[in-house]
Amino acid sequence: MAAALARHKHFTEDYRSTHSKYVVQDYSSSEVEEVRYEYKTEKNIKRVVEKKVPEKYVRESSMIRGPKFLVRLRSHTVFENTPVKLFCTVEGYPTPQVSWFKDDVLLDISSGKYFVEGSVGIHSLTILKCGIDDTAQYTAVASNSHGQASSQAAVIVKRAKEEEKPSPYSWMSYQYAILPEIKYTKINITFLETFDVTFGKEGDCVTLACKMTISPNLANLQPEAQWYRDEHLLKESKWVKMESGGGVAKLTLTHLAKDDEGLYTLRMVTKGGDAVHKAYVFVEDGPPPVPLAPGAPMDIKIHDANRDYVIVSWKPPNTTTEGPIIGYFVDRCEVGMENWMQCNDSPIKICKYPVSGLFEGHSYCFRVRAVNSHGISRPSRMSNPVAALDPTEFGRLQATKLGGKLDVVTIHDDLEAEGKAPGAPSKVYASETDRTYVVLSWTPPVYHGKAPLWYYIEKSLVGSGSWQRVNTQVPVRSPRYAVFDLAEGKEYLFRVLAANMHGISNPSEPTRPIRTQVLRGVPSAPGQVVSTRETDTSVLIQWAPPKEPNNLIGYYIDSCVKGSKNWTSANHKPLKDTRFVVHGLTTGEMYMFRVQAINELGLSDESQESAPLSVRAALKLPSSPYGVALLHCDGESMVLNWKRPLCSGGTPVTDYYIDKYNVAKREWREVNVPPLKERLYKVPKLTLGTVYQFRVYAANFIGLGEPSSPSAPFRCEAWTMPEPGPAYDLSITEIRDDSGVVEWKAPVYNGASAVTGYYVDICKEGTDTWTVANAAAVNHCYLKVKGLETGSSYVFRVRAENASGTGKTSVPSDPVYAKALSGTKEIKCGVDEKTGDVYLCFESCQITEKSQFVWKKSYQEITDFSKGISIKTSGNQSTLSFKNPDKEDVGTFSVSVTNTDGASASYKITAEELEKMMALSYDIRNPIIPLKSELAYKIMERGRVCFWLQAEGISSAVTYKFFANNKELVNSEQTKMRHDVATGIIELVLDHFTEDNEGTFSVQIQDGRAKAQSSLVLIGNAFKAALAEADYQRREYIRVKEGPHFSQFLSVHISEDASISLICKVANLKKESAFHWFKDDVEVIPDVPADLSSGVCRLPLPLFSKKDMGMHKATISDDRGKDESQVDISGKAFDNIVNELARIAGSSAGDLVIQCTAEGIMLQCHMKYYTEEMKIIWMLKDSKISSSERMRVGGTPAMASLEIVEPTERDKGVYTFQITDAEKTYTRTLELSGQVYDNAYVEFQRLKAEAYAEKNRGKVLGGLPDVVSIMEKKTLSLTCTVCGDPKPQVTWFKNDQEVEPGDQYVILLDSGKFASVTIKGVTLEDSGKFTMCVQNKYGGESVDIIVSVFKHGDKIPDIKPMAAPKRILPPTHPIVIPISSSPAPAPSKSSAPPQSTKSPSSSRFGARRK
Repeated sequence: MAAALARHKHFTEDYRSTHSKYVVQDYSSSEVEEVRYEYKTEKNIKRVVEKKVPEKYVRESSMIRGPKFLVRLRSHTVFENTPVKLFCTVEGYPTPQVSWFKDDVLLDISSGKYFVEGSVGIHSLTILKCGIDDTAQYTAVASNSHGQASSQAAVIVKRAKEEEKPSPYSWMSYQYAILPEIKYTKINITFLETFDVTFGKEGDCVTLACKMTISPNLANLQPEAQWYRDEHLLKESKWVKMESGGGVAKLTLTHLAKDDEGLYTLRMVTKGGDAVHKAYVFVEDGPPPVPLAPGAPMDIKIHDANRDYVIVSWKPPNTTTEGPIIGYFVDRCEVGMENWMQCNDSPIKICKYPVSGLFEGHSYCFRVRAVNSHGISRPSRMSNPVAALDPTEFGRLQATKLGGKLDVVTIHDDLEAEGKAPGAPSKVYASETDRTYVVLSWTPPVYHGKAPLWYYIEKSLVGSGSWQRVNTQVPVRSPRYAVFDLAEGKEYLFRVLAANMHGISNPSEPTRPIRTQVLRGVPSAPGQVVSTRETDTSVLIQWAPPKEPNNLIGYYIDSCVKGSKNWTSANHKPLKDTRFVVHGLTTGEMYMFRVQAINELGLSDESQESAPLSVRAALKLPSSPYGVALLHCDGESMVLNWKRPLCSGGTPVTDYYIDKYNVAKREWREVNVPPLKERLYKVPKLTLGTVYQFRVYAANFIGLGEPSSPSAPFRCEAWTMPEPGPAYDLSITEIRDDSGVVEWKAPVYNGASAVTGYYVDICKEGTDTWTVANAAAVNHCYLKVKGLETGSSYVFRVRAENASGTGKTSVPSDPVYAKALSGTKEIKCGVDEKTGDVYLCFESCQITEKSQFVWKKSYQEITDFSKGISIKTSGNQSTLSFKNPDKEDVGTFSVSVTNTDGASASYKITAEELEKMMALSYDIRNPIIPLKSELAYKIMERGRVCFWLQAEGISSAVTYKFFANNKELVNSEQTKMRHDVATGIIELVLDHFTEDNEGTFSVQIQDGRAKAQSSLVLIGNAFKAALAEADYQRREYIRVKEGPHFSQFLSVHISEDASISLICKVANLKKESAFHWFKDDVEVIPDVPADLSSGVCRLPLPLFSKKDMGMHKATISDDRGKDESQVDISGKAFDNIVNELARIAGSSAGDLVIQCTAEGIMLQCHMKYYTEEMKIIWMLKDSKISSSERMRVGGTPAMASLEIVEPTERDKGVYTFQITDAEKTYTRTLELSGQVYDNAYVEFQRLKAEAYAEKNRGKVLGGLPDVVSIMEKKTLSLTCTVCGDPKPQVTWFKNDQEVEPGDQYVILLDSGKFASVTIKGVTLEDSGKFTMCVQNKYGGESVDIIVSVFKHGDKIPDIKPMAAPKRILPPTHPIVIPISSSPAPAPSKSSAPPQSTKSPSSSRFGARRK
């Protein structure tokens, strides 16, 4: 055997990894099946391997570098508290990373329980100390950049000395847990807090929790918490987390999806029974990726997983408000990766899709997205991982005992009889049929060959007579295969052939004709929908199934408020049943319902709408009373008391009936025929010494409920003990986290003397230890018990005491959980701000339609309302009011709300607090109206006087009276009274205010109960001033209303362009109205008359300066009268105008520039307007420059300037210009030095020379005509005056030819000033242009004269003179200014400065601006 095993190890790695599977398993059975391997020679083995290797199938060439398991994990069975180690060997490039999973959940290595190692491709997982909870499926996932692979193995942990039982993990990937066997042991579980119907949204995290008490609470017999969803047991996963212990069981749904919707059941299982609680969880769609996109599909299932394909199915979402679904996209993702790949290129319309092209040995997750015309939905929750493996592989295993506990498990294919073709498969049938595919299954042939076995599948269309092979490219290893791409609604025959390297078997027997399904469409609409009441927020819906179900999946229910069209989904996951309770409805609202059926193709038409139903709790029979107690027995009768039913059935319990049971006779008989209204009854006609039992029925509007459990046996014997009997009717109110109030009723039997006090005993539930809550007896029937432990349950009982001692204990109360209700509020005490009533107000955190507020004083119900006490209840709020509070109202007041879980509270009013509230009540009932302002007056138009005051606030019901000198004024046309509730203003308007009105004015105000009064004394000088102002306003009104007048008086307007105008507005004009301007009473005639049609009159003041100072006036007049307005522009007003002009000028001032003149260098600053009245300063080197003959400070309306006459070297430096308005100083600077100065100086010298030449050149001063007409043969003399220094020379030209002096032309220059030319005997040839040129060395000028000669007798020609400009002649020599000559005269101040562009220096050497 060892040799055979050694030879077996010589197989190549490829052969073993591709064609052999080895799984080692620990068996407890003693049976051994031995299979001996005999090999002739090692050479033959290698030859067989070399022959088979080329035949092995490689699915995807790109994955040859991906992860590959050379040695896969093997399963283990171990005992509890022993270690186990899982091994595997992985190859790949780059080196794969291995992750370990337990039941598809990533292992937490940090817990210390697991130890992971990995080196040179060998990886291991060690569980150091196995527990029962370590029984699981373990998966190693290897991944690198080329892909991933996985290997699984089961670990089964057994208890020591325990008989073997089948494990759910034996050769299975997934299986539900097996419920433990339930054995009877008395352990009671009582739920204290439970989870209710829960509403969530996709993506939310929801926790369902139950708190409970366990009695007895034994450490070794703790209950097991089992959670179910729709009767399916839940296991912990990344979607589901469970906690249990300490009296709490929690289930957390970490990331809600619609798959999580359903009925959740908590089953607390003990070996003596179980406790169950159920509630529904609703999960609505999360926000869609795009508006109106459909909801996500759900319930993703994987069917028929094989080596290279799986079939995915899902359930469609509801589309109540969204558009119909067009189709679905199916996505897949390899386990351990994050890249999702879309499996179908176009949407598929049915909820099932075969996904092919998977890689063998890889694990995948799948998800689905729905598509409609608006977009694509959110993806569904991904499916559980599924491995692409041959599902029948584990069925072809055989085991060989190697010795000890070690078995080798091999596949049938590894056991061979050489060189033989396989037999034919058998029993071919269709395990699943769809529209376009059929899943075939068959029984493999009996085969013991070592050569790999595969199958070929052939199909034939019925009636065609030909067979077509389906899998020509892909060999099938498992006896199960899905044939795709079939025609819908056709019949096919199938057969299977087995093959190995030695040949192909005969075909199997053909299947019977298999017809593919035909698309039958969606189901028909469900039948009639009937709604019935369930609770005050839920309704039970029932309906008839569709007549044509067509592979029905389930139903969707929609609800709608009557009168609206807004249908909403009641469930978001399909239901299989035909009844459903719709939760989350509004109490009292009318609803309608409809149902749709769904199958894999989509949703049916809606059913007919149900009849409208108002949401209210359904009425039921009451539950049974309980706690029947004996309060007294006199030997002939017994006084009984019992507790009211826990459930009234939705309507009050009105009647009780009692049955008695004679224990000796063993028969029940009715006690009372008329129904009882109270829970206290004296049962008469009993037999002394007889033992009786009693039971009680409760009845409501619906009928008679179930009877109570029989009471304890009571013997009919007269009570003679001196101690009191038991108290009864215990109730616990005002339950808080650490306290509660116990109330009870006094005993019926007092004993030998009157009851003097009571003791309250307390016991924590689950124990038998009773403790006294009050050290001293209380003399009233209530006690507030403090010091409770939050979250614990307690039971109370009461003992009465008299002079003889303590009597019998009462029946214990129901268990009370020391925890305040969520949202509990206390009683508020205060004084009503409107009525002044003292009140106690309580807002209940719970309320129902049947709830009532019961108010008590000293825990006795208040029934006497004769002293002004009233109760007003609205919604969940109730108010106890004291209209006439007094000292008798000191004490403890409490309130409880019926039909709730114990909503109640109390408040103690002390004497000091009541005294303060009574004082506040008096102030409210006798209030004073607060005033913002006392009575005052103001003068209105027409000279009317308004007396007014303002209150903090008044209502529309306010009343008031005005008095003048103690005489009440009446509201009339002469004395008008009015008020404004919004502002609190009250007014009296006197139309005629005269001397008779001097005196005292007062007003009295009343608003409800509040009052106020105010007075105003108007005498002496104050009255005279008011009277004068009233007279002025009366005259002003007459002026304005009866004639032309100024609606806007005269004012000065300064625009941003520095233009100044006088503006006014006039009104009430007519055609004859005249408007005039005046200055200092002298009329000013404007260039443009005033435009009275617009009503706006404007007088511009150009170039504003001191000349505009004075009194300016405007008048408007006609035959109706005259009005005038004036404005004084002088003093401060003038300064303000100048300051505003300075602001405009300063803000608009440009940079300083250089402008040279014939006298020197001029610095200029251009601005919108300049006048010498502005505050300006020129500075050189921070020294102020005063205006002088050398430093001329001045400017024009467009600029300010500084002219430096005959500049020298000392004039170099930084020049600063400042202009100041009322608030700010504007600064501009320029540095005049260096090249800037040199350039400017050269320019100055040039201009100076030009000016000198201009002064001294030859000039024609005048005397020559422009045109001369003369008759021929006459003598023409042209004479003019000339000047120049030195004396100029005069030259005459005729038609641009110089005239030579002679007999005809005589040219003279007399005294160097008078030049003339005389033409004797002019002829027609003398007609033309004569030009005189006057010139010296500094230049000159020439003048043209037109001479026209006409014949004798001809008409004098009409020649219009043409103005011919003088032509300046340039100097003939360079200009040299004589040293002795005086400098060129400065231009007159009235002349404008020379116009030129900026000096080059200003552009090359930029000025600085501050």
